[in-house]
Amino acid sequence: MKVNSWNGWDPLTHVIVGRADGTMVQAPEPAVVRDWPEHGFPAGTYGRLPDDMVAAANEQLDAFADLLRRRGIRVDRPEAIDFSRPVSTPDWEQGSMFGCMPPRDVLITVGNEILEATMCYRSRWFEYLCYRPLLGSYFREDPGMRWEAAPKPRLTDASYRAGFWEEYERLDFDEQIARVRENNLVLTEAEPLFDAADIARFGKDLFVQLSMVTNRSGVEWLRRHFPGHRVHAVTFGNTHPVHIDATWVPLRPGLVLHCGEREAEEELVQYFKVNDWEIVSAAPPARSWDDMPKLCFCSPWLSMNVLSLDQNTVCVEASEVAQMELLDSLGFEVVPVPFWDVAPFGGGLHCSTVDIHREGGLEDYFPKRHGRF
Repeated sequence: MKVNSWNGWDPLTHVIVGRADGTMVQAPEPAVVRDWPEHGFPAGTYGRLPDDMVAAANEQLDAFADLLRRRGIRVDRPEAIDFSRPVSTPDWEQGSMFGCMPPRDVLITVGNEILEATMCYRSRWFEYLCYRPLLGSYFREDPGMRWEAAPKPRLTDASYRAGFWEEYERLDFDEQIARVRENNLVLTEAEPLFDAADIARFGKDLFVQLSMVTNRSGVEWLRRHFPGHRVHAVTFGNTHPVHIDATWVPLRPGLVLHCGEREAEEELVQYFKVNDWEIVSAAPPARSWDDMPKLCFCSPWLSMNVLSLDQNTVCVEASEVAQMELLDSLGFEVVPVPFWDVAPFGGGLHCSTVDIHREGGLEDYFPKRHGRF
């Protein structure tokens, strides 16, 4: 047993795969809006996702876990808790929790350290409990493991912009993108906030997306916490950014997959180019917004939420033919994995996993500086 992972492409030997059990449409809270009247959950209502959806998602998650095991990868699973229970701190009360399908949101492995993210949804404040039994076992088995948790946020009303969603939805596209570039979104800077899935690992460089769930204070906390890394705050042309792993996806040294619909900052593009990286636009997704599963808060660009098993092997959602053909043309072995039934539970193949061990060490893939990077 050894914790070690510096990037998203070295050979994967140990991973966590999430579970769909008990997942909730969250109770209302400042940071998130859920409104699905056509599926029985109009705004302000909440409850468990239907049993048939849970069964279908778990079937695909279990099959994915079995696929990874057949390839010699150790797979661990979290322990679901009763997410329907209301939770509270001295500062707030919340009507429900969420689930434990997307461990990538909560945990990130950097070298021999596993870090628990702050989270900014009150419904996800206690989600770390699902992973504590596993983290405790890793800590006991690996004397070199570092187990860290970012400061648990208070998540008082001061952490959110009052009336944000009503105001934001009235803005046009250009106005929304301007707000994204400024990170003038639902979160204030009252305290550091970040989701682990907003961090893309490229060896010594960590690219952290400023988003609806990650603020500048969160990036600054990460910068101080990882002084041996270059920690970069980045934005893209996405009006509702949540997590970087369906926008800017490392595939192997020198190659990154980009959602071309979400324009990258020019300085970021040039930083990659001066260091001889190729930026490839992802293929169009197979699904449209109108064809997404019910109760799904993710976008069709989950098509590029892939999991690399090594520098030559990539798991891709099985219906995303164009994406698989693109990756095949780039020299990858593509492993198709049916996974769209999992999307309503919090994401795709990358979201559903956390690397615990990848072979390889810390490398500097960006020796040349450019602009603010």
